[in-house]
Amino acid sequence: MTTKEYLRQAYLLDQRINLDIKEKEDLRKMAYSLSAPSLEERVQKSAPNEATYTRTIEKLIDMEHKIDAEIDLLVDLRKQIHGVIDQLEDPNSKMVLRCRYIHNMSFAQIGDQLYVDKRTVMRWHDAALAQVKVPENPIVI
Repeated sequence: MTTKEYLRQAYLLDQRINLDIKEKEDLRKMAYSLSAPSLEERVQKSAPNEATYTRTIEKLIDMEHKIDAEIDLLVDLRKQIHGVIDQLEDPNSKMVLRCRYIHNMSFAQIGDQLYVDKRTVMRWHDAALAQVKVPENPIVI
């Protein structure tokens, strides 16, 4: 695993959590919506033992547990990434890597915040990546 791949994991996990939250909200809407009654005559040999929305609620609960586990993993990963970044000596390198990989900012946004050109940010970024040492037991998503 390269340094960039390791650091980029926090962004990817954050995006995955956001997608799971959106899916959870869609499940919540389905669970709380009422289905229209059927006006047709229906003959059914056996009555269902549970309401139809209970399966949706079970999926919703499973999704919430999955999101909680992913958030815990993201917190641990960010903590580990902070430790890796803190080992650098150059304050500009630290700032660029934090902004890029912890706060998910673009190079242009980092440049605006630090009052430097985008190319300067990219140069600092490349120099910082060359100095970063990936931990021996990195968290891998």
